[in-house]
Amino acid sequence: MEQLQEGYPGANFVKAFNSIGSPLMVNPDFNGVKPTMFICGNSESAKKEVSKITALFGFDTEDMGKAEAARAIEPLCMLWCITGLTTNKWTGHAFKLLKKSD
Repeated sequence: MEQLQEGYPGANFVKAFNSIGSPLMVNPDFNGVKPTMFICGNSESAKKEVSKITALFGFDTEDMGKAEAARAIEPLCMLWCITGLTTNKWTGHAFKLLKKSD
């Protein structure tokens, strides 16, 4: 993502939807628990628009920062795939960021 942003500085890239299977990209059903969609990008306004979309699709959205945060988000796809490969189930798992209230 950093290379794309550098190559196209006028574009507003937002990283999202790389750690969920297509059957669960809209209205993911985990018994009332919303999975987390991690996003990042350099444009705050673009991230706000993407956050509206992810919320509409049924996710809790976590903004992880600028384009450099894609380095951490992109490996989530590999972790998601390992679960699918080891269980041979590709439609029943997603990530959830849990936060302890203060």
